[in-house]
Amino acid sequence: MIKNIAFDFGGVIFDLAYEQAVESFKRIGLADADQRLDRYHQRGIFEELESGRITPDAFRKELSLMCHRELTHDEVLSAWLGYVGGPVDLRRLDAIDDLRRRGYRTFLLSNTNPYVQQWAESAAFCAYGRPLSSFMDKCYTSYEVGIMKPAEGIFRHMLEDAAILPSETLFLDDSAANVEAAARLGIHALLIEKNADWRAALARRLVS
Repeated sequence: MIKNIAFDFGGVIFDLAYEQAVESFKRIGLADADQRLDRYHQRGIFEELESGRITPDAFRKELSLMCHRELTHDEVLSAWLGYVGGPVDLRRLDAIDDLRRRGYRTFLLSNTNPYVQQWAESAAFCAYGRPLSSFMDKCYTSYEVGIMKPAEGIFRHMLEDAAILPSETLFLDDSAANVEAAARLGIHALLIEKNADWRAALARRLVS
């Protein structure tokens, strides 16, 4: 029986806009943003930030060198938020609230970084004025755990820290590699299309 549901963030809770993000980084001076940014798994200093190996300010300084000018924290934040493809769909958040009312525990398990989480944990996250964490029992982010999906360690960390069983946990992600990693640990996994409405698929999975 499923008792716990873990959600990816980008492409699942908010719509990912890769091309928009590329343009956002180009606007602050990163001319080769389309070569440095990735749709699913970041590389270079972007990966170092999301894996927690460098601080936000160290990232800002490195990015400033790439852009040939000193960037402010807000400029870097604005560039990262280029990945956010519009207002968060409240129907998804309502569905998560409903799951919690029905007794499910909900978690975030995401490759993300402090800049995106600054937005996620603010009143600007959604039209309800609530932060992401208010919809979750706990948020597990790659930069805080120090491990990025699809490495199994981040899944093991969530299971151990939350004291939950793989056989009682369902994981939603838009990356096949991440879903396969979860399944190898015995976690029930649901692969969804990026930016899709997953509510019906989740409802079917919970009654199957």
